[in-house]
Amino acid sequence: MRILDRYIGLAVLGGTLLVLGVLLALFSFVFFISEKEYIGQANYGLIEALQFVLMMLPRMAYQLLPLAALLGSLVGLGMLASHNELLVMRAAGISLQRIVVAVMKAGVLLMLLAVLLSEFVVSQSEQAARDMRAAALSTQVAHRTSDGFWTRSDNSYINVHTVLSDGRLAGVHIYEFDNQQRLRRITQARQARFENNRWQLRNIIRTEFQEDRVLSRRISQVSWDTLLDPQVLDVVAVKPQSLSATGLFRYINYLQGNGLDAARYEMELWVKVILPLATAVMVFLAVPFVFGSLRSVGIGQRIMSGALIGIAFYLLNQIFNYVGLAYQLSPLLSAILPTLLFFGLALWLMRRLA
Repeated sequence: MRILDRYIGLAVLGGTLLVLGVLLALFSFVFFISEKEYIGQANYGLIEALQFVLMMLPRMAYQLLPLAALLGSLVGLGMLASHNELLVMRAAGISLQRIVVAVMKAGVLLMLLAVLLSEFVVSQSEQAARDMRAAALSTQVAHRTSDGFWTRSDNSYINVHTVLSDGRLAGVHIYEFDNQQRLRRITQARQARFENNRWQLRNIIRTEFQEDRVLSRRISQVSWDTLLDPQVLDVVAVKPQSLSATGLFRYINYLQGNGLDAARYEMELWVKVILPLATAVMVFLAVPFVFGSLRSVGIGQRIMSGALIGIAFYLLNQIFNYVGLAYQLSPLLSAILPTLLFFGLALWLMRRLA
């Protein structure tokens, strides 16, 4: 039975990798075309755009994995069905349940691949890509460290701990020097938001260094005149989808500890947790289609049917995520419902085969 498991598993994995490669080629081309508006700005040229797209490939592979698993399983199992190999297996006394077990072993490997991509590849490659892109597009963001971003505006040195995805800044430190490069003022703001063409700092502690003393005071809100461009910071903002599950968990704790809204990040955390499971569900869903209504059709029709199902799954995921955020539903419920619906569909189709 190990030989049978290996044979079926290789068919599923081979089909999935083949489909994933085709999808990556297509989506990376479209992604490169979307970068054309930035090519020519500052130091961002054709080579930098190509490098950025290549560094984003792990993220695209991770996002496309459920669709690739469905299409690849349909292709792999469909080839076995076209050559009557599945029919021979059934005639030899191998039950449908046993074939499903062999298929799902490949599904488990794809789940592990999704976890490895999410935790160890996607976040690092995407962050490196965004840092490279930010450095090429602008000279304002000078340096990125574990403490955030450092930049300079006139005689002020600015440290921003976090740039949120909605454009807000969290943990802003402004160090102001005079013309003799003597430190004159330190401003610490818990939050900053760009409103009416000016930055508004909130929850501030301001320390001023005078000749004979140091003064410190608290200010609820103050306007901040600076050349710091919010559009520049947007390219280095923390994107929920660019963080690993463990990174999201730590980041959510940071936001909640500082009284910031973490709903979007909580949703993205559960989406990342559920995606490997969704990948296995897509593999499982392919089985009743190959043995059921699509057993006698060509490979092109199987791929078309799988693509439609994959698109429906993607749209449902997006709809439930947005609805969950808009109506403040449970992030876990919003993230897992589409996967549960398609798992239920797969079970119903399997029962019809029995």
